[in-house]
Amino acid sequence: MEVKSLSLEKSHKWDEYVKQHDAGTFFHLSAWKQVLEQAFNHDAYFLYAESNNEIRGVLPLGHIQSRLFGNSLISLPFCVYGGVLASDTAAQIALEDAALTLGKRLKVGSIEYRNLTNKHPDWPTKDLYVSFQKEIDPDPEVNLKAIPRKQRAVVRKGIKSGMCSQWDEDVENLYRVYSESVRNLGTPVFGKKYFKILKQNFQDKCSILSITHNGEVLSSVMNFYFRDQVLPYYGGGISAARNMRANDFMYWELMRRSAEQGIKIFDYGRSKKETGSYRFKKHWGFEATPLSYQYVLVNDKDMPNVSPTNPKYELMIRVWRKLPVGVSRFIGPWIAKDLG
Repeated sequence: MEVKSLSLEKSHKWDEYVKQHDAGTFFHLSAWKQVLEQAFNHDAYFLYAESNNEIRGVLPLGHIQSRLFGNSLISLPFCVYGGVLASDTAAQIALEDAALTLGKRLKVGSIEYRNLTNKHPDWPTKDLYVSFQKEIDPDPEVNLKAIPRKQRAVVRKGIKSGMCSQWDEDVENLYRVYSESVRNLGTPVFGKKYFKILKQNFQDKCSILSITHNGEVLSSVMNFYFRDQVLPYYGGGISAARNMRANDFMYWELMRRSAEQGIKIFDYGRSKKETGSYRFKKHWGFEATPLSYQYVLVNDKDMPNVSPTNPKYELMIRVWRKLPVGVSRFIGPWIAKDLG
C-alpha cells in the first residue's frame, strides 16, 4: 500500500472512486482541491492510497493557518462532510498515518475529520452538528403533503403570492442577497470570487436558484448535485424576503424542480443542534442525523472551537451585524477565508 498526492491526471480516477463508494459525498470530489487553491490560496493535500495501481482510499485535506483561528488540517474546509473513504482498514490506516505525518511537518494544532459516522470511538469528537436528508417523490403534490401542516401552509402562501423562481447563470443575484443575509447573522461573507470558482469548477453540478417578486430578487441559493442528491448549500435573502416567506418558497421550488429532474434525495445540509436553522428544517419534516467531527490533537490540548457560539467571538458578531453591507463585503473575505 502506497500513499500518494493527487495529480491532475489522476483526478478522473479519484472521482470515479468517490462516486462508487457507499460513503462518498460531493465534498470528496477532486475539484475541491482547485477551489481551495484558487479561491483562498490555501494549500490542499489530496492523498490517496494505492495498491496494484488501483485506488483503495482517498483523503482530501486543506491546510488553514490563521492568527485568528489557528493552524489546522481539515477534511475538508468549507465543507460539511469529509474524512477518509477507504475500501479496507489497511487503506484507512495508511491515509490517517500519512495525515498525521503531514500534520507534524506542518506543525498543526489538530487534524479535523468531518465524518458522517463515528469511525474512532477513542478520538476526541464533537457532536455539535446534525445533517438533514429526505427522499423526495417525483409527484410535487406528494412532497407538499409530506410537509407538516403549519409549514405546508407557509409554502402554499408563497406559491399564491406571485413570487417566481429562476435559474441564474452567474453569481450576481446570489452574492447580493447572500452577503446581506450573512451580515445580518454577524458572519463575515466570502468574496464573490469564491462563488464564481465554485461554478467554474463544478459546472453542471452547481446551480443557482433565485426567487423574484415584481422584478426584485428576494432570495437565492447555490446548490450542489451528487449522484441522485441535491444539496442547497449557500442561501439567503434580503430583509423583505422574511415577510414574503421567500426562503420557504425558494426551498420548495428547489424541491419541486429537483423532483422533476429525477433527483431522489434532498440534502438540507448541516445545522447546529437547537439553532434557528435546525428548527427550520425540522418544521419541514426532516429528521436529524448526528455528524461526528473527530480530531487528532497534534499540538493542541483541546479541540478547536471557531463556532459562532464561542463566547470569544460574541462581541465581534454583534459589531459585524451593524456594519454597512458594503463594508462587510470588503472586509469579510479576509476573515471568512480562514474560518474553514
